[in-house]
This record gives sequence, structure tokens and C-alpha cells, in this order.
Amino acid sequence: MTELTDLTVAEIRDGFRAGDFSAREVASAFNANVAAAKALNAFIVETPEKALEAADAADKAKAAGEAPGALAGVPIGMKDLFCTQGVQTTAASHMLEGFMPTYESTVSGKLWAAGAGMLGKLNLDQFAMGSSNETSYFGNVISPWRRGGGDNAALAPGGSSGGSSSAISARLCPAATGTDTGGSIRQPAAFTGISGIKPTYGRCSRWGIVAFASSLDQAGPMARTVRDNAILLEVMSGFDPKDSTSLDLPVPQWEANLSSDLRGKTVGIPKEYRPDGLNAEISALWDRGIEWLKDAGANVIEVSLPHTKYALPTYYIIAPAEASSNLARYDGVRYGQRDLPDGAGLQDMYAATRAAGFGPEVKRRIMIGTYVLSAGFYDAYYTQAQKVRALIARDFEQAFEQCDLLLTPTAPSASFALGEKQADPLAMYLNDVFTVPASLAGLPAMAVPGGLDAAGLPIGLQIIGKALDEQTVLNASLAIEERAGFAARPDKWW
Repeated sequence: MTELTDLTVAEIRDGFRAGDFSAREVASAFNANVAAAKALNAFIVETPEKALEAADAADKAKAAGEAPGALAGVPIGMKDLFCTQGVQTTAASHMLEGFMPTYESTVSGKLWAAGAGMLGKLNLDQFAMGSSNETSYFGNVISPWRRGGGDNAALAPGGSSGGSSSAISARLCPAATGTDTGGSIRQPAAFTGISGIKPTYGRCSRWGIVAFASSLDQAGPMARTVRDNAILLEVMSGFDPKDSTSLDLPVPQWEANLSSDLRGKTVGIPKEYRPDGLNAEISALWDRGIEWLKDAGANVIEVSLPHTKYALPTYYIIAPAEASSNLARYDGVRYGQRDLPDGAGLQDMYAATRAAGFGPEVKRRIMIGTYVLSAGFYDAYYTQAQKVRALIARDFEQAFEQCDLLLTPTAPSASFALGEKQADPLAMYLNDVFTVPASLAGLPAMAVPGGLDAAGLPIGLQIIGKALDEQTVLNASLAIEERAGFAARPDKWW
């Protein structure tokens, strides 16, 4: 018999409706897994009572003959960047330690309204700034995966949604929320052998999500299957008048329209994504992915995105600039951390509070952002970066005149050991090289696992689609999922 914690979101939903098990049985099973996995440090706050409360409500409604919500009986993890009413929301920072929101983020509210239960708040890189989940004030998350050959080095789960990726891969939750600013859903998904989608910018409301870079931040789901991502994305999406960037569009029926038949579709392979020195195993997986999409009926052509080489420096000007502005609100006056040295004035309180409340990576990005926004350098850096961002978006528009979607690697390597890149910020930033361009253009993009490398670690592929065409992205990802047949899971050591 399949363990309840091995079931996908779709299997839990359908099994609950069919009466194969109760929602409480499912919630209890996942609560037990969460409680037994402290070594992974995936959760900042565990909320077993919230999961059971939602489960009991689902069981009661079912017994009364009421129509179940889309996620009735399904417990999930919530990235600790989403404000949850009455439950600590920290953004993995000392600055917000102990902050209890009096309101619910739009996305989490939609999930609870659909019947989902909360297993807890998931760890992340502090204020979503990082690619390895090593910048959290509450300690780094550890990937459940290990290299083969007796190498027991602790590995990074990716970032910033590393708590989400680690928890799903380790079967602590069947799905979780993530946020993606420059790859923070897709890269962790690739590192841990799961799937995750960043929808078109504006599909999911940003209201109630702790802000990093407002023109880039986008919520999305993470789960073990493409179908599960489609199920969650339908619930999470939709217009929100409280978010000025929210798209006032109907939510498509992504799950109902899932199909791995790609006949009539053209897939572009961007030549700039295959630089000299690309990891041979990543390159080989990319070639297999091309064959899988051809097998699904797609036509494959080469396309050019000539400004790709400028995407990473552009991102690391725009994102820190927006972070510098967004994080100015943490001053010790209204909420969060306050450090007030004896005899200190207002400026002293600002300085002491921010020095104690922010970690080194957050400070680094605030300093970069403040520099590029300063009077003498605004035009030289920030204005130029915005111009290049427009060119990158235009590259995609021109490519999509020839094709329907793009296939690329998700990350330049498999997971690396914790601490391996911590001393070299530039090496860490290069983890985002394949994911940042789609973020700058606001396009939907999905990571899907493709196999294991020689060390037994997951590696994945990325599908990038046209704006608002999540359906084709999901369908192509499903075609890869079916042909890759990825069923590997980490050996339990925690």
C-alpha cells in the first residue's frame, strides 16, 4: 500500500473525495513527517494544529454532503514570505522575528479558502535573497539529497525557496508555495528533483508577500508533478484589486487542458544558453530534452536571444535597487526589530536596528542598490539597466514570432555543498544565469526534473513560454515529465 505521504496533490484530492482516507489521516501523516525531519531545518514554524483544523473542516463538510473545495484534504507548506494571520512571518530574518501579521496574504487566503491546510512556514534565504538557502537567520536548509559514493557532504536545496524544495522532496508536504524573483522557484526545484512554475508577472497577487524586488517578485507553486502545479496555480491565480500589478483576467482551466501532445508547436533552442564550458551532463540532458519534445510532436528550431549575456548584470542592478527601496521601511519605528542604544538619537536607532536586523547578503544588496540609485550613478547604472531589460524582453518577443516556447537548462549544475560558494558572491549569482532572463521579461517559466547526474543528484530542464501562455508551458513540461520518467527520491538519512 502506498504511504499517504507519497501521494501527489491530485491523488490526495481524488482519494479524499472517493472516501479512500480521511483528510485528518493525511494531515496527521504529514505532521508526523515534519516533526521527524528537524535535521533538514525546512520549517521555521510548524503548525500541525492548522493542518488538522483544515482537515477536520474538510471531513465535516464531506460528511454533510457539501461540495469539496479544490484543495480539500490537501495539507501544504507555506514559504515564510507570505503573511499568515496570527502566525509568525519572518522572511527568515532577525528584522521580522516575532512579527505576527494581523492579515492574510491574498495567495495564502485563496489556498485556505480552497480547503488547503497549513503544515507550517517554510525556511528561505533571508528576504528571498540567495541561491542556496544559506542566508536565513534561522540557519540553512539542508537538501535531503546526498551525493553517491559515500560523500556525506550537506548539500544546498537551492534558493530562495529552499525550505519548500527540501520539504517537498523529502515528503514533508505534497506541495508548497514559492516566490520567484530571478529563479527562486525554478532553481531549487531543479536541485531537489521536483517541479515548479513561475507564472506570468501579475498572475498571482503580491499583496501580503514580503517585498524584495517589486517589478520581479512573483508567487508560484512547487510540487512533485506538473499536474499538481497546475492544480495549485489555478487556486493561487486571479485578479486582486489590492495589488496594482495584478492582471484583471480570468483564470484558465490549466489542469483540465493538460496535454502532452505538442503537435503543431515549435520549440526554440536559444543558442546563447549553450556557453563555452557548459557542464557536460547538463548539456547532454538538454539534448535529451530536445528529443523528448520532438517525440511529443514538436518542431525544434534554433533561435537567438542576443542580449542574454547582459541579463545577469542587469538583474543585479535592478533587483538590489528595488530591494534598497523596499527594505527602507525596516527602520525600527513601526514594527519588527528595534535596537535603541543608551542615549541614542533617531539616526543612531536606524543604524543600530538595520545593522542587527539584516544579514550580510541583504546588506550587500541594499548597498549595491543604494549606490546604483544615487544621484551620480542613477543614469549610468539603473537607467541603463532598465534599457537593457527592455532589449531582453524584445529578444523574447522576436524569438516567439518563430516559436511557441523555449527549452533551456534550469541551472548550470546540480546542487553543490553548503559553504562551497558562500565566500564568492559572484559564483553564487551565476546560479541564476538561465532563470533570470525570463524573470526580467515577466514570462512564465517552469522547471521540471530530467534525470540524475553521475553523482546521483537531480538535474532539470526549463520551459519558457509566451506571456499568459502557462498552458503551453505546462503541456511541454508534462511531455518531458512523461518521457523522463523521473521517479528517483532521496535515501532517507534525516
